[in-house]
Amino acid sequence: MIDDIYNARILEFAANISRLGRLDQPDASATAHSRLCGSTVTVHLKMDGDVVSDFSHEVRACALGQASSSVMARHVVGTDAPTLRALRETMRKMLQENGAPPEGRFGDLKFLEPVRDYRARHASTLLTFDAVVDAIGQIEAKRQALEMTSG
Repeated sequence: MIDDIYNARILEFAANISRLGRLDQPDASATAHSRLCGSTVTVHLKMDGDVVSDFSHEVRACALGQASSSVMARHVVGTDAPTLRALRETMRKMLQENGAPPEGRFGDLKFLEPVRDYRARHASTLLTFDAVVDAIGQIEAKRQALEMTSG
């Protein structure tokens, strides 16, 4: 039943999104959009080395996009780039390949596991992960360009 994907925990996460808005002078911003449902998530990141030091987001998404964004906002600061890339892959595998849900600090994402049965909802659920990884890539590319011009 579709009620499985809109369980009480998902609705609770969706109703309690922190870090909304736009950071002043982010190191990078990235937007991910689902054509299927029209959901959009824009993230703004600051990084200190390989670790996220500040984060905000603008979330115009369904309850699933809101819930995954809410969990991201609660735990992203202090997380390093390799962990966030792995998290996106874990979420993709959980939804599309029957993989295990994330564990540890992002363990609450297990409540999105029922979404795997609703392929049309995968894109909106993955928006925040795609946008975060995109922003990290932008920051790394800028740093690499600076190293090449100064070196």
